[in-house]
Amino acid sequence: MTTPPDPTAPRVRPDPPPGAPGLATATVDDHGVLTGWSEGARRLLGYRAEEVVGRPAAELRAKLRPEPAAGDSGGGTARDSGGDTGEGGAGPCLAHGPRWSGRIALCHRDGHPLEVELLAHRGPPDDGPAGWLLVSAAPPEPQELVTPADHAFAQCPCALALFDTELRLARANAYMQAATARSEEQMRGLRLTELVGHGESDRVERAMRRVLESGERLELETRLREPGDRQEHAWSVSLAPLANRTGGLRGVCFAARDTTAEQEARQRLQLLNEAGARLGSHLDLDRIAQELAEVAVPRLADFASVDLLTFLHEGDEPPEGPLREPVTLRRAAHRSVLDGAPEALADVGDLATHPPHSPTAACLLRGRAARHQVTPSLLASWENKDPGRAARIREHGVHSVIVTPMRARGVTLGTALFARHRTPAPFTDDDTLLAEELTARAAVCVDNTRRYLRERRTAEALQRSLLPQRLPELTALEIASRYLPSGAWAGVGGDWFDAMQLSGARAAVVVGDVVGRGIHAAATMGRLRTAVRTLADIDLPPGELLTHLDDMVTRLYTDERTERFWSFGATCLYVVYDPVSRRCSIAAAGHPAPLVISPEGTADVLTPPIGPPLGLGELPFEIMETELPEGSILALYTNGLINGREREIGDGLETLRDVLSRPAPSLDALCDDVLRALPSAHTDDDIALLLARTRALHSDRVATWDIPAEAPAVAEARRSTTEQLTDWGLEEAVFTTELIVSELVTNAIRYGRPPIRLRLIRDRDLICEVSDASSTAPHMRRARVFDEGGRGLMLVAQMATRWGTRQSTDGKTIWVEQDVSTG
Repeated sequence: MTTPPDPTAPRVRPDPPPGAPGLATATVDDHGVLTGWSEGARRLLGYRAEEVVGRPAAELRAKLRPEPAAGDSGGGTARDSGGDTGEGGAGPCLAHGPRWSGRIALCHRDGHPLEVELLAHRGPPDDGPAGWLLVSAAPPEPQELVTPADHAFAQCPCALALFDTELRLARANAYMQAATARSEEQMRGLRLTELVGHGESDRVERAMRRVLESGERLELETRLREPGDRQEHAWSVSLAPLANRTGGLRGVCFAARDTTAEQEARQRLQLLNEAGARLGSHLDLDRIAQELAEVAVPRLADFASVDLLTFLHEGDEPPEGPLREPVTLRRAAHRSVLDGAPEALADVGDLATHPPHSPTAACLLRGRAARHQVTPSLLASWENKDPGRAARIREHGVHSVIVTPMRARGVTLGTALFARHRTPAPFTDDDTLLAEELTARAAVCVDNTRRYLRERRTAEALQRSLLPQRLPELTALEIASRYLPSGAWAGVGGDWFDAMQLSGARAAVVVGDVVGRGIHAAATMGRLRTAVRTLADIDLPPGELLTHLDDMVTRLYTDERTERFWSFGATCLYVVYDPVSRRCSIAAAGHPAPLVISPEGTADVLTPPIGPPLGLGELPFEIMETELPEGSILALYTNGLINGREREIGDGLETLRDVLSRPAPSLDALCDDVLRALPSAHTDDDIALLLARTRALHSDRVATWDIPAEAPAVAEARRSTTEQLTDWGLEEAVFTTELIVSELVTNAIRYGRPPIRLRLIRDRDLICEVSDASSTAPHMRRARVFDEGGRGLMLVAQMATRWGTRQSTDGKTIWVEQDVSTG
């Protein structure tokens, strides 16, 4: 499109002044006195300027009753020739507006009446005094500019006109006459600014002058309001020079095409594109509803509201069967061109019940959009069904309403309402289609959110059921933990933690993180936690336990990837603490190293050998052994605690060390301090934190004896056991413990290898341990009636709370626990 000329540029060819040859013009002041008279006016009526200037203009009117001009847009005609109307008698109806046009009878100098087409504008064309400019639409014979193709010119399907070199209209086709509501005779000799009287017409005239000056074609877009139309129309204007046979310019061809429908269609597409981008970027029901309302107002409606069925916010499944009246909806969002949305009857979040046969209830039950022009009779019928809403419609002057159902994948979700009260034009069929398309896109997003939230709730419920509901009370460790699921966008993860009581008053703590999100990650986390508990029950060392766990993850990956390829793997940190020796054994599989806080408050990172993540099946996992003073705190966590979009991993770790170094009244308070200092408001990953403060079993609660590998040592072991239990005040447990010690020591002497050691531990339970250098584990068997042996372990199992075997690098240990809480 060619750029129109600069309006501030100097004019090469000035506008012709009033009185230019071929046009009858005159000027009248506000008192109706003639102040100007052109040569064209002299030729038209015969009066010279000195004969009429200074006289009342009303003296030139003939004494007859002319008929009004057909299609006149000026708003008045001269039907009463016997008297003057308007300001100072200047002419009919000039006081009623800035312009007037119509047919009027004037008196020629020789006395005969002459009917002319008169156009009156408020103000002179240049910088003269205020008043009126009167232009006669009866110029001399126009210059011939057209070719013989008059028929094609007249029926051209666009507004087509020919202007001379003075930019006066010479010819106009039927489309141009319809667009201006004037005949060709009425327009001949007038400029575009005189025809239209709109600011945009000045820009078009400047472009026409440029065409005359340059001899080049020019195209531009403009917006004009047709006579009698309240709405502006978009026009695509083409200007081309008219040349004679010798190449001289004779005028300008003006062609204009109404592109309003095309621009409105383009605007609807832009609105739909914007709606698609905005609505699909959230997984929040209320946010989607608010985006729909903001997209619709003010470009489609003056007020929009979105109401959703209550099951969506409550997390329930859609109601079965058809909806029944009355219908209860929750207001999710609304928006208005007025501050505060005074049209809304319900606030956001409120419940609203729509009675039977109301527009909203009828829309939901029928499942299709409805457009209403609010007539008095329709408003009266609404007042009978829903007087509150009808009163609000009447109060704000709502004249057009569209109600559309929100449905997606066969599920009814709610409704959207669009109303106009400030925009004068009512809704059209195209507006209804646009409202339906906007609502349909929002409905798909709402249904996607509903399905996502349902899956997330299922995964969260599964995750909560698989995580420990309450950590055990341990002799060796004081435990506190926290778990934070990731934000709604990230989905449920597979972070987990646990604490377990081991034999010999020892305790184990574990923290892990499964790769991936959703139900698969939660289910895999549950499998790993169960496996760790099972492997911990058989007292596997940390490195060996992780090796078995690695094999299990590898098998899971092999089984799962045949049906669905998705990222699989996990990290894990396993720690065993012995309160007797105060030693800690640590093994890690791709997991962040733990921190240890000394009793003095210094936080340091332990550096165990970090093996590969579980599922790779590569190197064996090494163990780190370290001694921890009583009162030390072990901090185990997943990487969601120290990682984040807003910080580097090193910064998060330093912050964690700093917080853990500060004094806190309890481990729970310390957990809260950590979570306040580290995670952002919308974390992308799950967070698991476990703090464990070490305790110690002192020598007064542990007794150890080396047992010779000979039969008389059994009696000495029983005697030593009796003395120790008496010192601990456990006389009632002497008989049972003597039987257990006698059986375990006898088996160690008979089947094991020296050195043999007996250890008694006074914990919540009484623990009896016999260890030897043999790696052969005992097992119970059913003895026959006449067998002399085979009943020892059976008796031990019946007298003990629990018993078992644990392997070590230098042999095995048989342990038995007895409940002595009642003793």
